[in-house]
Amino acid sequence: MSIMDIPEVRSFILHWGEMGTEWGVNRSVAQMHALLYLSDRPLHAEEICEKLGLARSNVSNGLKELQSYQIVRRVHVEGDRRDHFTADIDLWDMLMKITAERKRREIDPTIQLLGELAESLEGRSEVPAHVRERIGRMHDFIGNLAGWYADVKRLPKSTLVTLMKLGSKVARLLPGSKSAN
Repeated sequence: MSIMDIPEVRSFILHWGEMGTEWGVNRSVAQMHALLYLSDRPLHAEEICEKLGLARSNVSNGLKELQSYQIVRRVHVEGDRRDHFTADIDLWDMLMKITAERKRREIDPTIQLLGELAESLEGRSEVPAHVRERIGRMHDFIGNLAGWYADVKRLPKSTLVTLMKLGSKVARLLPGSKSAN
């Protein structure tokens, strides 16, 4: 029996594809990731094409994108000259890799542009003060967010998981928090 014969597997793959589009990822790329995540063995590109009904070029491009996120890797299977692919199944590692790549692609260029804009607007009296102030605040905010991410990323996985499980209860530890009283 193929895992594709299991209705829940098909449902998960379809849903993951839909969620991918919400996250700005191509639907078929997200579906390939879901298939590889659920597979108990590495799959070659032709198997992925067959199981998902995708064109070979689509699969090839999708695998390159998934590898760029470092959540899918190429492996070799003894006795088979084709490249096979497997997904990272450690959910925490997967989250951290996706977050790091999204930061690199989206947040870092935004911080750089906002910094350049803020510098360019400095002392320019013909530009409304509120424009200069808001661009500067946005630059500071996203920069602080990136700094916070860098700090959190350095914490051990066990600490991060504990913090996540604590949720808002962690606020009780902060001075001045309403939860602390």
